[in-house]
Amino acid sequence: MRDLLHELTKALEAGRACTFCTLVETRGSTPQKAGAAMLVFADGTQAGTLGGGCVEAEVKQQSLRLLGEPNASPQVRTFNLDDNYGWDDGLICGGRMTMLLHPLNDCLAYFRKYRDLVSAGTGCIEALAIGETAELPVGSRYLFDGNRNLVARLARQNPTDKLIEQLPNLAKRPKAALSAGVGYLPVLPRITLLIVGGGHVGQAVARLAAEVDFDIWVLDDREKYANSDRFPTAERLLVGDIGEVLKRLQAENEITPSTYCLIVTRGHSHDEEALYHLVRCAAGYVGMIGSKRKIRLIYEDLIARGVPEELLAKVHAPLGLEIGSQTVAEIAVSIVAELIACRNLGVVRPVPR
Repeated sequence: MRDLLHELTKALEAGRACTFCTLVETRGSTPQKAGAAMLVFADGTQAGTLGGGCVEAEVKQQSLRLLGEPNASPQVRTFNLDDNYGWDDGLICGGRMTMLLHPLNDCLAYFRKYRDLVSAGTGCIEALAIGETAELPVGSRYLFDGNRNLVARLARQNPTDKLIEQLPNLAKRPKAALSAGVGYLPVLPRITLLIVGGGHVGQAVARLAAEVDFDIWVLDDREKYANSDRFPTAERLLVGDIGEVLKRLQAENEITPSTYCLIVTRGHSHDEEALYHLVRCAAGYVGMIGSKRKIRLIYEDLIARGVPEELLAKVHAPLGLEIGSQTVAEIAVSIVAELIACRNLGVVRPVPR
């Protein structure tokens, strides 16, 4: 969504009209889920995707027709993935996709605000009226920040009290939903992945995690390991004593529920020191690499240092999903897969092994 909104505001700034196609609701098996979006321009080009195939082609044609009509109103379209729209693409699975096709021209301020909120990574919610039961005109758009404050609207009237009452809580990492003719499309807060340890595993995890939209921080006590040559995607490189840096980050409230912490240092003592400081922090995820024996020994040491067992029970250790990993690359895949599951599915407790 971040890239699409940059593309959209760039087009509107240039006076280039387009249709913003938003997937508001899905039922059954569909190639994309609610929240997916696509821009269609008058010259036939597009940005983003609704999953490809016949449905996307039909949406594109209808979007182009709207752009050819003076003062065209937003339109809601529903597609069933049956013989008409699924045969050629192997999508005959009974799914249904409901979309809002919104021709845009003079609405730059709204989408600039939307772009800025998404880019800031703090989360936001867009509410779209797509049915008469919403008591709002179809195509009315309302933008709320992460605290559910209205920050912009693309509508003639204010949102109803009922719409505001139904706004989801981003802290619960909600999915898109449709209620009483209003589609609620949350953009969840971006997750910062703090990698403690700049060795081979940390480097491989950083590379892969950046590709799936985590913001990367790296901490190591050696500058030759925590540097931009080894971590070109890192937004922040922290060099210093691991315990002292982690204490400072917590004191400055820089570790939040939107921070995932990964302990992959070069040795037992560094791992233990990092976990000692992170086990009580506000992070949404704390994980530590190591064998079961090493983890048991570290836990025993930390319990002796006064760390409650119930806090250690929340730590993901050993790291990663069980896929029989052998190489560094495979270990990174298993770790990042677990991080994605926690981010997207709300899995906050480690799986017993």
